Amino acid sequence: MPERIVIDGGNPTVTSGPVEWPIHGEREEELLLKVLHSGHWSELSGDMVQEFSQRFSAFQGAIYGVSVPSGTLALEAALQALGIGPGDEIITTSYTFIATATAAISVGAKPVFVDIDAASNCIDPFKVEEDLTARTKAIVPVHVGGNPCDLDAIIEIGNRYGVPVLEDACQAWGSAWNGQPVGSIGVCGAFSFQESKNITAGEGGIVITNDQAFYERIWSIHNCGRHPDGGLFEHSTPGTNFRMTEWQGAILLAQLERLPGQMRRRQRSAEILTAGLGEIPGLTPIKIDNRATACSWHLYQFRYDAGKFGGRGLGDFLNAFAAEGVACSAGYEPLNYQKAIRDVVKARFGDDAVTPVPQAEAAARSTVWIPQTLLLRDDETMEQIVHAAAKIQHAWS
Repeated sequence: MPERIVIDGGNPTVTSGPVEWPIHGEREEELLLKVLHSGHWSELSGDMVQEFSQRFSAFQGAIYGVSVPSGTLALEAALQALGIGPGDEIITTSYTFIATATAAISVGAKPVFVDIDAASNCIDPFKVEEDLTARTKAIVPVHVGGNPCDLDAIIEIGNRYGVPVLEDACQAWGSAWNGQPVGSIGVCGAFSFQESKNITAGEGGIVITNDQAFYERIWSIHNCGRHPDGGLFEHSTPGTNFRMTEWQGAILLAQLERLPGQMRRRQRSAEILTAGLGEIPGLTPIKIDNRATACSWHLYQFRYDAGKFGGRGLGDFLNAFAAEGVACSAGYEPLNYQKAIRDVVKARFGDDAVTPVPQAEAAARSTVWIPQTLLLRDDETMEQIVHAAAKIQHAWS
C-alpha cells in the first residue's frame, strides 16, 4: 500500500523549510557602522559602492561596473547607454520577470517577445533570429533562475547582425558559460540585489561591462550626466540619479563574501534533486547545458506531467507538495499575456505586436519552482524533497 500523502491524512515528509533570509551577521553590522560613523552616506562621498562595484565586476569577469538602486533600473540604464529609444525594438523572452519588458517600455522601445526552448526555459536562439528586423537594437537574453542561455548562439547572431547583447543576469550571480561568468559575455550584463536574490541589500542592481565607452556612457547616465573625469557641476549628457547608497554598498560587500560558500551548497542540493526527481515518472528537471559551467540556482526548476500523476493538474501537485513541507510555486506567466504589458504593447505598437509563445505557455502550465533559500538546507532535506514527490506520484498513479 502506498505511503499516505499529507492531504490524505499522512505525515509531512520534509522537516525543514527554507533558511531564514536574508542571512546576515557581524560583517554586515561592521560595515554598516563604518558607513554610519564616516558621515559619507552617498556614493558621491563614500567608497563602499565603488569598492563593491569593482569587486563584483571582477567576480563576474568584467572590468567595469556601475551600481544602481535596483535590477529594473540596471536594465533601463543599460538600454539608455546602448542608445535605445522610441522606434527601436529589443528582442527578449516572454518567460521572465516583468522588469525585462518594462525597462524597454520605459525608454520608448518595443519589446519583441520570442518563445523559449522547452528543455531549458531560456530564450530560443533560433526564434531570436527569426524576429530580427532593421529596428532591432538589442537582444536581451534572460538567464532564468540562474540557468545560462545558449550564449554561443546568441552572441553569434548578435555579431552577425551587428546587434548588441545585453544579458539580463538578474538571477545569475556566479553563473558561467564555457568558464566565463555571465554578464561579461555580451556588451553588458544587468544584475539585481532585491531581497529574494542570492546576494541582497534589500534592493539594488549593477551593470557590468568590458567596454570602456559603454561604461563611460552608463556612468554618466546614472550620475546626473556627469563625466567620470569631470567636475561636480559638469554635465556632458542628459542623465538622472540612479546612484546606489553607501548603506547598500556596505551590505553587498559583506554579502559577496558569503556568496561562494552558498553557491557550493546550492550546487550540491541541485545535484541531489536532479538525480532523485529525474527518476520519478512525470518529473523532468530543467536542462542545464553542458557548456554552462556554473549555475547560481536562484531557482530549482522542473517540469510536471499531469498524465503521470493521474491527470491531476499543476495546482493540485503544488498544493500536495507544499503540504509535504516543500516550499514551491508555479513559474512565470508569459509576459505578453500579462495585462500590464499586453495592453501597453498593443496600444503603442498595434495588435500584431503580441504573438503566440506556445512553449512559454506550456512552461507556465507545467513548471515547478523551488527557491534558493530551500536549496541552502542539507542533503537530508533534499532527499526528503525527492521522497515527497515520489510519495505523491505513487499515491496518484
